[in-house]
Amino acid sequence: MTTGVRRRMGVEERRQQLIGVALDLFSRRSPDEVSIDEIATAAGISRPLVYHYFPGKLSLYEAALRRASDDLAGRFTEPHEGPLGARLLRVMGRFFDFVEEHGPGFSALMRGGPAVGSSTTNALVDSVRQAAYVQIVAHLDTAGPPPPRLELVVRSWISLAEATALLWLDGRRIPRTELEYQLVQDFGALAAVSAAHDEEMGALLRRVIAAEPADGPFADLVGRLAALVG
Repeated sequence: MTTGVRRRMGVEERRQQLIGVALDLFSRRSPDEVSIDEIATAAGISRPLVYHYFPGKLSLYEAALRRASDDLAGRFTEPHEGPLGARLLRVMGRFFDFVEEHGPGFSALMRGGPAVGSSTTNALVDSVRQAAYVQIVAHLDTAGPPPPRLELVVRSWISLAEATALLWLDGRRIPRTELEYQLVQDFGALAAVSAAHDEEMGALLRRVIAAEPADGPFADLVGRLAALVG
């Protein structure tokens, strides 16, 4: 007959466990609604032991957010192969995977609140936006720094994706796949408006459209717009 012995975790292993437990709870409810007692119970340890590894809920939340932000930033990484529309569609699929997995935490973070107002959390959110911006711009193969209007398009599109995801979480009244596809076309529409005012953007957009297949999201957008004015 053998007796199971509970293995003692090392400091870093326990910290990572607590971060994982917190992320799981934050994915189901807003961080402001999750107590240290709940985190301790879910981790199978006492409340004082949680404070041994993290001085407070905010520090634990920041550590959990750091892990989540690394995850989200990584979802914008996409091989530079194939037409741009298809690449962006895959990126949006992974972005909405994250939103769906971390719904309440994502919503609380983007809308602000007592648990997310620190300079650290704000910096982490900004770092994700910057990582997304760098990744998207890299797909457009600009020679040298991106033109000012391109920067405006990409940053506006990232903000639009965030706002769309938040609205989708409030009831999910539009099918997720439709929103992912629409957001890719939104990128094309923003770029088209910019191209109408700037020849450098016009040349970039013509190059993107020339590489798109007839059944791609950008070609589909062109067809739908032509039907509207025809």
